[in-house]
Amino acid sequence: MRILPLVLALLAAAPAAAVIRVDINSGTAAPLPIVVPGFPATADAPTAAGSTTALGSQVASVIAADLGSSGLFKPLDATGTAVAPGDVTAPRFDAWKTLAAQALVTGNVTANPDGGITVGCYAYDVFSSEELARQGFVTTAANWRRAAHKCADLVYSRLTGETGYFDSRIVYVSETGPKTHRIKRLAVMDQDGANHRFLTNGQNLVLTPRFAPNQQTLTYMSYADNRPRVWVYTIGSGRQEAVGESPNMSFSPRFAPDGQSLILSMSQNGTTDIYKLDIASHRLTRLTSGPGISTAPSYSPDGSKIVFESDRGGGQQVYTMNADGSDQHRISFGEGRAGTPVWSPRGDLIAFTRLTSAKHRIAVMRPDGSGERVLTDAYQDEGPTWSPNGRVILFFRTAAGRGGRVDLHSVDLSGTNERTIKTPLDASDPAWSPLLP
Repeated sequence: MRILPLVLALLAAAPAAAVIRVDINSGTAAPLPIVVPGFPATADAPTAAGSTTALGSQVASVIAADLGSSGLFKPLDATGTAVAPGDVTAPRFDAWKTLAAQALVTGNVTANPDGGITVGCYAYDVFSSEELARQGFVTTAANWRRAAHKCADLVYSRLTGETGYFDSRIVYVSETGPKTHRIKRLAVMDQDGANHRFLTNGQNLVLTPRFAPNQQTLTYMSYADNRPRVWVYTIGSGRQEAVGESPNMSFSPRFAPDGQSLILSMSQNGTTDIYKLDIASHRLTRLTSGPGISTAPSYSPDGSKIVFESDRGGGQQVYTMNADGSDQHRISFGEGRAGTPVWSPRGDLIAFTRLTSAKHRIAVMRPDGSGERVLTDAYQDEGPTWSPNGRVILFFRTAAGRGGRVDLHSVDLSGTNERTIKTPLDASDPAWSPLLP
């Protein structure tokens, strides 16, 4: 998608500092009342995805849902409140004040001569009657949801001071069948569950899919041909390729921040260690060496360090090391075991699964192991993955009892805004993409 300012003068009209600022650390204590009425069409016209009038209503609904899902905003009911094309750049603020809205998000939808559309996005402070932001998004008609997500990201960023995360995707393992014979397929969808599609047919077991920095490539483990190996999948073409020809079991892959190499686990001679694999040359570099199992590696955002889990000390715990394998030391010391660590894209925290005899819960700690906080308290939560801005954690939850459903859930860093992401079938092993270009 191209991001296109409506005109340079319009951008210059926005004030230098936001009048409203949302505290992202306050959780759901006082979400900001915000109103997102249907976007009017500049002129009603047909498109490949429906009329511009219909698209305007749909765009507004997606924006409201995005902002509401963050827990920081409370979308108000705007039913019956019509917005004329002229109201977009000159809102009737008195009408929105009667709803007790503190912020207004509005815009318009225009059909372009090439068959595409332009979605105009505007944000206002209702009580001061000031414009906070405006941006135009040009895309194909079929891609209208991405324009809505980008508008939501713009508003989120302007009102919180943080980058948004709505224009992103999730890959996960879709599961069906009895627990003793699960069929597992790769599936991908927008972060809100829309545009869902399966990437593999379930013929071979797949595990731990992870995005490359370019968002168009995945790495995962597959049991194709009864050989547990690491594979790479190109989303656009559907091409799948095994990485390396080692006879040893390889698993738990993840891309380096530069996308040029993978870190993965490989089992041989009774031990499992972490290796770096150069994608172009297939050259392997061993990073850990010792008894037991070392696995689930994850790079820090700058690529200088790696966090991983290991049972080298007699129980499953979290360790860090430099990217070259030096300075390996344990950082988790709380009750029970700790595993599946993943570094925040902000670099300030590591999310992981805290495992005790009673529950599996999602927790975070600083890279030195201090400041541990448990964010969830269900029967079995595991496999955390971060939103692109490092403010929300996605994970999978297994319900108690035999045959308990497995679902995707998210929680923010306050631990108070938890929600379910609906999928057609059971879902596990999620990974959140970076923001789409």
